[in-house]
Amino acid sequence: MTLVVGITGGIGSGKSAVTKRLEQYDITVVDADVVAREIVEPGKPALTAIADHFGADILQPDGQLDRAKLRARIFSDESERRWLEQLTHPLIGEEIVNQIAASRSPYTVLSSPLLLDTSQKALTDCVVVVDTSEALQIERTVQRDSNDEAQVKRIMAAQLARDERLSLADIVIDNSGSLDELNSQVDELHKEFLLRAEASR
Repeated sequence: MTLVVGITGGIGSGKSAVTKRLEQYDITVVDADVVAREIVEPGKPALTAIADHFGADILQPDGQLDRAKLRARIFSDESERRWLEQLTHPLIGEEIVNQIAASRSPYTVLSSPLLLDTSQKALTDCVVVVDTSEALQIERTVQRDSNDEAQVKRIMAAQLARDERLSLADIVIDNSGSLDELNSQVDELHKEFLLRAEASR
């Protein structure tokens, strides 16, 4: 079984920058966000269930899920968010397990914003938290997603608190500096994970 490194962090913390760097080393990255999009593609049962529950206007004219509209609905109503999670989390979990099993790289990364909130943590051997200040999280997310600040704060409030996330980390990557500074931390971790993977064989 391959060594599985879990990578998580709050919205706008820089998880994607970390995983992109590791992909340059040909490391398999199983991205829970990508899996979450795949399970609600047109024709998939989960999308039909979502449209039945929220109404057909949750779909775009081409039949794709209107993510912005769904995000606004679930982050303004806790019961709707729970309903969606009960539908999608088991499907996401199943696909993540399949993708990890298919990985052939020296170690495998599971990147997930909900790694520590769900049973996904049990799939990992080591938890890496990408961390930055909450002010930077908001600034980066507003710039990246064109979300307003209030929406970003609602998303952050629904995620695990920063202190709690840090307390559950085996390794913390500080992403309050430049991309070069981030990459040099990731490069060192990559070397460490190769050694751990070799030792675990």
